[in-house]
Amino acid sequence: MPLLLLATMFFFHLIDDYKLQGILANFKQKEWWRENAPDEMYEYDYITALIEHAFSWTFSIHIPVFAYACINQNWRAWWVYLSIFVLNWILHALVDNLKANERVINLRQDQTAHFLQILVTWVVYAF
Repeated sequence: MPLLLLATMFFFHLIDDYKLQGILANFKQKEWWRENAPDEMYEYDYITALIEHAFSWTFSIHIPVFAYACINQNWRAWWVYLSIFVLNWILHALVDNLKANERVINLRQDQTAHFLQILVTWVVYAF
């Protein structure tokens, strides 16, 4: 069952990061805003998109975690789930910013970082 949990978390990652992201893929890039909405009032709107996508991704990879916890009645303290959820949310936004705006990592490195997030999250929850 733990390996199915890991596989499902990766599956939800792929769905959210590639299929569900939609327009947020553009909106989380500073360059998109400069080209399409150059007014100063939109200068930091990319941050909203980064936060929204990171939340969506974090929620998605936690769907199988919560299902697993319900099936196995393996609930930890609520603050453990909340802490790991928030940490994943922040890390995902930071990694995406490094790729989309700072351009210091490429897609392969971005995806490796996200896979490591999932792997660490799985270890914490499954064991």
